[in-house]
Amino acid sequence: MMPAPFKKLHPHLKEILESLEISTPTPFQVKSIPIIKSGANVFCTALENSGKTTTLILTTLHKLKCEEAGTAPRSIVLVENNEKAIELYEAFLKYTRRTTLRVYLGDEKEHIDLLKSEIFEGIDVLIATPKIVNQLLLLEGLNTTQVKIFNVDDASFLTNNAAFTAVMAVTQSIHKCQFVIYSEKITPTLKRLESYFMEYAKIVSA
Repeated sequence: MMPAPFKKLHPHLKEILESLEISTPTPFQVKSIPIIKSGANVFCTALENSGKTTTLILTTLHKLKCEEAGTAPRSIVLVENNEKAIELYEAFLKYTRRTTLRVYLGDEKEHIDLLKSEIFEGIDVLIATPKIVNQLLLLEGLNTTQVKIFNVDDASFLTNNAAFTAVMAVTQSIHKCQFVIYSEKITPTLKRLESYFMEYAKIVSA
């Protein structure tokens, strides 16, 4: 028997967790997964190695039902830099094998026009830095009308003004979407987001 909160996840995710021999959720996952699944905006705070990244992947894929749909991305995940984007992309692939779901890496080393044309062909999850996502928006290379869940992984990097400004620009283009911010603690910078797109956000800490 899968323990709660894993047992209410999409059947494919439960299979993958079993194959990865992950049977026990961390205390953070026990608290956070049900709240994220409820559809609320959430600030998720926990120390490193609490299972934040796995939570991000599981809740995103669960929301997208582990299958492709349409051509516009239904999830955007922002990360601090290109190395983290690649790392997270590879982590996602462990959970999307044998599914039709399309995870796309907005690699900063590629030309923006190439990213634009590949995204246009159809993706479900976009993983990239705020700078890349903002550039794509400015070039009309990203349709945000279908975004259902917007995650920021390890959001402490938003203390950087350029990153913060880029996130503000990106989120202004998105309507009716769930926002989930992951960090070790809620900094004054993250608190500021409550005045923008994180209003009425719940806080989960472990």
